[in-house]
Amino acid sequence: MTSTLGSDADREGSRPAEDGSGHDGPQPHTIRLELADEPGELLAALEPISENGGNLLSIFHERGNVTPRGRIPVEVDIEATPDRFEAIVAALRDAGVNVVQAGAERYAEELVVLLVGDIVGADLSDTLRRVEGCPSASVADVSVNAPAGRGESSSARLRLATRAGGSVEALSTVRELAAEKDLHVVEPLAGGGV
Repeated sequence: MTSTLGSDADREGSRPAEDGSGHDGPQPHTIRLELADEPGELLAALEPISENGGNLLSIFHERGNVTPRGRIPVEVDIEATPDRFEAIVAALRDAGVNVVQAGAERYAEELVVLLVGDIVGADLSDTLRRVEGCPSASVADVSVNAPAGRGESSSARLRLATRAGGSVEALSTVRELAAEKDLHVVEPLAGGGV
């Protein structure tokens, strides 16, 4: 069954141009997301699709399967013009939705870094959220060692999935955050490089 998101006016712009203007018509696209297992997260992820005139073709939501970060993988198939698809992906990211793959865009490289210092006191959640804000990287895995808790030395191993050629930008983001939070960076570890 095909469901449609958005108003009729929104969908008007996703129909093929009939005026010979050369605009590409709607095409199918797949977007892979990682969502928190909380009520309303899926609906919130669908709103940017609706608001930008995407036509929903299917959703695959496997709640029993979680990513290494404890998130739920969701695959959304939509139909949109190339311009609208780009706007949808940008709107998803602006809304804080973790887009793992959009269309042919894939994370092709891996970068592993170690953060050392007061990881807990420096707000690890904020650090991870801000690394996720880097457009060329996604946190694939986190391992934390904090034997004494807050205020003491601890470490976090971050495995980052980066777009092809995006390792330099991702590493720069990690370095900036580490400097701001008075953490040390050991970079890169085996399994990824710059």
